[in-house]
Amino acid sequence: MSDSVYKKIQVVGCSEKSYEDAIANAVKKSSETLHAIHWWEVVEMRGAVRDGKPVEYQVTVSLAFKVD
Repeated sequence: MSDSVYKKIQVVGCSEKSYEDAIANAVKKSSETLHAIHWWEVVEMRGAVRDGKPVEYQVTVSLAFKVD
């Protein structure tokens, strides 16, 4: 990472299955337009509940990508 510059943005990934899938969805979809993602970090985890059951997992992820 020496002599490099990175920019960080936040995105929210969602999944009906798990937090892990929500993170994977956020990284995968973002990598379609951000081509130099180097790392991610979880900022926030939350979910939606219906009829007393979790129905959606939502994760705010900070993505860092290298600035050319």
